[in-house]
Amino acid sequence: MSFDSLGLSAEILRAVAAQGYTVPTPIQARAIPAVLAGRDLMASAQTGTGKTAAFTLPILHRLTATTGGRRGVRALILTPTRELAAQVRENVSDYGRSLPVRCAAVFGGVGIQPQIQALRRGVDVLVATPGRLLDHLTRRTVDLGMVEVLVLDEADRMLDMGFLPAIERIFRELPTRRQTLLFSATFPDAIKALSRRFLSQPETIEVARPNATAAGVEQSVYLVDQARKRALLSYLVGSQNWRQVLVFTRTKHGADRLAKQLEQDGIESAAIHGNKSQNARSRALAAFKAQGVRVLVATDVAARGLDIDRLPHVVNFELPDTPEDYVHRIGRTGRAGEPGTAISLVSADETSQLAAIQRLLKRDIPAQVMAGYEPGPATGASRVRARAPDHRPVGRPDGRRPQARKGGGARRSAANSRY
Repeated sequence: MSFDSLGLSAEILRAVAAQGYTVPTPIQARAIPAVLAGRDLMASAQTGTGKTAAFTLPILHRLTATTGGRRGVRALILTPTRELAAQVRENVSDYGRSLPVRCAAVFGGVGIQPQIQALRRGVDVLVATPGRLLDHLTRRTVDLGMVEVLVLDEADRMLDMGFLPAIERIFRELPTRRQTLLFSATFPDAIKALSRRFLSQPETIEVARPNATAAGVEQSVYLVDQARKRALLSYLVGSQNWRQVLVFTRTKHGADRLAKQLEQDGIESAAIHGNKSQNARSRALAAFKAQGVRVLVATDVAARGLDIDRLPHVVNFELPDTPEDYVHRIGRTGRAGEPGTAISLVSADETSQLAAIQRLLKRDIPAQVMAGYEPGPATGASRVRARAPDHRPVGRPDGRRPQARKGGGARRSAANSRY
């Protein structure tokens, strides 16, 4: 199947070709015709399979086919995070570059006045986070009375982040007659309940089993004491010459601390999380995409939606509290059929999380130890089958034998070392 067979306009097909795409992904092949037919939609696919284009392309087709000189918000796309909102807006702009469609994004962390001015000039497609959109509704700087298509992108994540009251408030501002598209990595009970309330006889599309990981992602585990994780990470990045690594921590303070430590090790690093200003987050992400920064340390604010072309490595510095978030994290690599590696550094107090992840995936993740970074007896190596690597590099990149860090950081017990 090619994009030519999906019923999209010639202008959009040219824009797709200009982006280098010729064959639609499974979610695109199934969702685009359904959206063009005007159906409400519940769609699920593993991350990195082109969900954004699955709703962006048919929305652009619909808006340009029925312009009629109208100017107002006709398509509203809700996303859980600022980064995803900015990325979706960029995708709309790329695909609609030759079309008479205006797009804007509104989200927190930046000044509201430029957004108000953009809304006053007229916007056809509005991409928004729920909180900032409520702010605009309160100020009466946006009118949703003309919305024809609503998209809930990463809907399960929005519910996890507590946005349901905001979503309900936004729904009250929308026309009753509209098309609603719900995209979610999974269909938990809360999402099914949301669909029953706000969607009308939706078509359901699932192109991969729930919580599947991309086939091209090679997953592995290193067993290591908590106090030595940073040293092992530095060694892996340096000895294997990794140029682009996305590293996940559980907490904001932990992300800042790790980025500073990696900088001290001579590895260009930056951190992004909810306490960073939007400008700082945008600069860090741009530098990482341009490979001016080798390591981007992030909390789960970056676990969904970030589209980094051919990202080769994802590292779980700490395992997430829920196994589903593991799937979303490692989904940043191995996108669109590209290969990728996902490595987890697992300490004694994380073996239960590892077991939960393996149960969710219905498979074991190979575990190993690195020479010079062997865990102590309490790390649970006996509970997780570990294998030694075929070629064990010994020592650090500078040739010296790895040593435990002196001071409280090295002596802190694994159970008390959550940042």
